[in-house]
Amino acid sequence: MPKIVQFYEFGEADVLKLEDHPLAEPGEGEVRLKVEAIGLNRAEVGFRAGRYLELPKTFPSTLGYEASGVIDAIGSGVTGLQIGDRVSTIPAFSMLNYGTYGESAIVPATAVAHYPETLSPTEGTAIWMAYIMAYGPLVEYGQVKADDFVLITAASSSVGYSAIQIAKTAGAVAIVTTRSNAKKQMLLDKGVDHVIVTNDEDLVDCVMKITNGHGADLIFDAVAGSLLETLAAAAAPGATIFMYGALDDTAATPFPLFAALQKGLKVQGYTLFEITTNPLKLEHAKQYIYEGLETRKLVPILDRTFTLDQIVEAHRYMESNQQNGKITITVS
Repeated sequence: MPKIVQFYEFGEADVLKLEDHPLAEPGEGEVRLKVEAIGLNRAEVGFRAGRYLELPKTFPSTLGYEASGVIDAIGSGVTGLQIGDRVSTIPAFSMLNYGTYGESAIVPATAVAHYPETLSPTEGTAIWMAYIMAYGPLVEYGQVKADDFVLITAASSSVGYSAIQIAKTAGAVAIVTTRSNAKKQMLLDKGVDHVIVTNDEDLVDCVMKITNGHGADLIFDAVAGSLLETLAAAAAPGATIFMYGALDDTAATPFPLFAALQKGLKVQGYTLFEITTNPLKLEHAKQYIYEGLETRKLVPILDRTFTLDQIVEAHRYMESNQQNGKITITVS
């Protein structure tokens, strides 16, 4: 009987329970994985706490978007995959229907992909959410190009590092924010052009100085809240601010009307499902990521690794905001 993580109510990390469950069989269009590693995401923290785009209607609920493992069962109607294939999951499904936290996981066959043999299982579970999350705004929509000024908030997250790598691959100037000096050197060591320490420096003044008064052409923001007005002030004329998260969930997010009017700004919400549920866009994203991994322009940045029975501690660590890259879980 595989161990599966479930929760029976919204709450802090300790609502997560690791329990034995009968081994389930995949249905039509599904595959089952013997899980080797799991990738953690802020979305799952919000889902567990009752603060996400969608919430379970009944309990208990599973959770999780990312896992790597070996296919050990295949449902009817599945083509192109075989038992024994080494794959990882793409977030292309709802956590209302599927979850990856456990020793076994059933997911749609359309939501798995082979990952390079050069990557470990923990690296394999760290690529799809982070890179597709950054790929959509910067490449698919933003069409980032050489010499663009790209401003990235929450830069030490796995998504932040992915955005940095994608911006640098295009030849853009990567400007990032972090709240304290603790992570500044680590970010510079990963190839960032400029780090703004927001507890000590004025974000708008710094951006304008770096860009010689031009402002940021593309802004990739995970924070929202009152920061949006500051980002609008730091934006270049005609810039787009892509918002993909709400780390500041304690405050409203006011629309920066006057800055938007004066500069012709676009403020665009984004989730990676815009890419992962569109077969053509997803194929383009996968090819971009495969090429980047092969050329080593894209390299997953891993932080701490926990074991499955430490899932509560792993969630607490994510909520502490100490991470510097992807938090992963190994599954024996």
